[in-house]
Amino acid sequence: MVESQGLLPRDARHVWHPYAPVEEEQLYAARSADGALLRLEDPQGQEHTAIDAMGSWWAMVHGHAHPKLIDALRRQSEIMPHVMFGGLTHEPAVRLAECLVANSPSDLQHVFFSDSGSIAVEIALKMVIQYQAATGRPDKNRMLTVRGGYHGDTFATMSLCDPVDGMHHAFSPLATQHIFAPRPPGGHYDVADGSWNWDDQALNTWAEEFESILADHRDRIGGVILEPVLQGAGGMYVYDPRALAVARHACDAHDCLLVLDEIATGFGRTGRWTASEWAGIEPDIMCLGKALTGGTLTGAATLTTIRVAKEVSGGRNGMPAALLHGPTFMGNPLFCTVSLASLELLTDEESGWARQVPRLERLLADGLAPARKLNSVADVRVLGAVGVIELNRDVDVRAVTRAAVRRGVWIRPFRRLVYVMPPYITTDAQTRQICHGLIEAIDEVHG
Repeated sequence: MVESQGLLPRDARHVWHPYAPVEEEQLYAARSADGALLRLEDPQGQEHTAIDAMGSWWAMVHGHAHPKLIDALRRQSEIMPHVMFGGLTHEPAVRLAECLVANSPSDLQHVFFSDSGSIAVEIALKMVIQYQAATGRPDKNRMLTVRGGYHGDTFATMSLCDPVDGMHHAFSPLATQHIFAPRPPGGHYDVADGSWNWDDQALNTWAEEFESILADHRDRIGGVILEPVLQGAGGMYVYDPRALAVARHACDAHDCLLVLDEIATGFGRTGRWTASEWAGIEPDIMCLGKALTGGTLTGAATLTTIRVAKEVSGGRNGMPAALLHGPTFMGNPLFCTVSLASLELLTDEESGWARQVPRLERLLADGLAPARKLNSVADVRVLGAVGVIELNRDVDVRAVTRAAVRRGVWIRPFRRLVYVMPPYITTDAQTRQICHGLIEAIDEVHG
């Protein structure tokens, strides 16, 4: 009898899972995890070993239970697991801030720690509002963003998600009404030669509309927020990186701050350390999370420039001389220590992202290409360690998940997308198994 016997009925009585009704019918019990592998039990009691092709929602870049991360946690837990950050500081927090600044765009010099990606974006919004008020522009308290985006599930962040097609439209009466532009034109990245194929006319048309919207609302818009190059949970949409340069120029022209949400795209996931590098631009504020800790603990960071930090801290125009945010577990020593260990792994010359992501990109491009022959497939796209198969119909999530698990692959499709963002340590053989498993699962269910 397996250890988790009876776990699923007990779960159904009390546990509510994300994006699911109470008593979700198709759950798998995770018994253990190691490296890129999950050991699962299905609702019928059958055991499966499956590759975690989701990287446990994109965060587990070093795989599960990486010894370096576990050792860092163990050592720090024996020294100081937690201490309040108000009025106190500690070595892991200072070292982590120094490391993040050293590996970020040069103008980003100040780091505010938080508990999750959604909160990192909330903090960015507070920075924008306080900055604009402190500089004598209190009415510039709205954000401009683009359709198709996703920035989190809290009330402030979900107001930035797509207002029509996003999952949060039911809450629109209570959400802040921000301003939306069309999403940038798509950009196709050719893995074979490392080039982008884009449409100059489409970009010019979009740029004119984007700049016009910002100009028309310049007295209300305090900042622009974007997921750079790859929109994640909103649709795994890859767009022309030059759109970021358009946004940077428009922000400079209209006294707006550019916020880049790199929570999903940071730390090498798109083939650059930060996705903004594809456009060669720097934001005023940048949000990081997910892979920051290697997925081992929750935690995030919001980075900003000296200019923004000084204005927010200046106490001018009736504003407080402080950023008004203070999570209980901000700067938690365990989070800081494991993040430092994760960053060390990510930047290692021999085994870090710069070697691993291009390898995964090539394998995903080659392995997913045959999916284009399926009648149900509308598009296949790969960027860095992200592989996407888009169907021409909604995915039968339960059926495709079951079919993939039978082939040793764990996925979590949504809408019309069957996608993977595997750990960077996923081997060549495992990556090929992911690709074959996805294609066979889609073919079995949708043809």
